[in-house]
Amino acid sequence: MASLLTATDGRTRCAWVGDDDEYRRYHDEEWGRPLRGDRALFEKMALEGFQAGLSWITILRKRPRFREVFAGFDPALVAAFGPDDVERLMADAGIIRNRAKIEATISNAALVRDMAEGELDALMWSFAPPASRPRPRPRDFGDVPAVTAESTALSRALRARGFRFVGPTTMYALMQSAGMVDDHVEGCWRADTVADASGGESEVSDRIG
Repeated sequence: MASLLTATDGRTRCAWVGDDDEYRRYHDEEWGRPLRGDRALFEKMALEGFQAGLSWITILRKRPRFREVFAGFDPALVAAFGPDDVERLMADAGIIRNRAKIEATISNAALVRDMAEGELDALMWSFAPPASRPRPRPRDFGDVPAVTAESTALSRALRARGFRFVGPTTMYALMQSAGMVDDHVEGCWRADTVADASGGESEVSDRIG
C-alpha cells in the first residue's frame, strides 16, 4: 500500500485517509495535533477502547452518537451510569454495542472523576516522548510502530490504577491521535506544516485512532 495519496484538492496526505471526506477532515484537523484536558482525553481513551477490533472510521462516524449517549463524556456524569444505562446503551444501534467496553467506560469514568483536576492530562502526557530526543519522521507506513516503550509504560500505569481497555496498542493509537507523537509520514502536507512551524521535524498503524 502506498504511504501517500494526493487528493482532488491538490494536497498530499497519509494514504490511510483514502477518499473519505470525514477521514480527510480528521487527518487535517485532529490527528497528531496536541489534545489536552481530562474530559477530552477520557473521551479519546473511551473511543480508542471501543475501536479495538474495528476500523477507526467506524468509530469516527459514530462519534456524534457516542457523545450524545455518553453525556458528552463528562466523567462525573458517566460515572453515575447504572445498570439501566448499560441496557439503554446496549440497545442503541448508533454506537458499538459491546457490554464489556460499555462497562469499562463507566468504571474508567469513575476513576477519572476521583482524580484531581488535570491529573489524567498530566499522567498521560508524562509518557509522551521528550522533545529533547526527537525521532526521525516515518518515511512510510512500515516505519510506524504499533506499540512503543512509551505506550507500554502508559498502559501499565493506567492498568495499575484500575483502567480497562488501555492496552499498549490502544494507547499508542491514542498517543498518535492526541498529538503525543506525530506519525504523519514524510511528504504529507501536515508533516510539512509541522516542520515549517517548528523550524525542523517535530516529535510529536494501520491502526489509526
